[in-house]
Amino acid sequence: MDELSIKIKIADREYPMKVKRTEEERMRVAGKLVNEKIKHYREKFGIDDKQDLLAMVAFDCLIERMADEENQHSIDQTVVEKIHQLNQLVSQV
Repeated sequence: MDELSIKIKIADREYPMKVKRTEEERMRVAGKLVNEKIKHYREKFGIDDKQDLLAMVAFDCLIERMADEENQHSIDQTVVEKIHQLNQLVSQV
């Protein structure tokens, strides 16, 4: 079978899940990163409430994703412009 049953511990709670073998490492790394962000916010702000910490991590992750999407859009736009310029050069020859 292509799926594994694993447990990921986040904020001192275990979450059982079934994942594809190819996704296992990514899931474990993601769990580790979430716990590191929780630890960072706990130390930075002295917050112990897990719900608050998880909300801050979720917000932080969304902000990072939005920034990545904006950067990707900018890169895509630059690539399209360069392709257009190259097409014009080829057409002139």
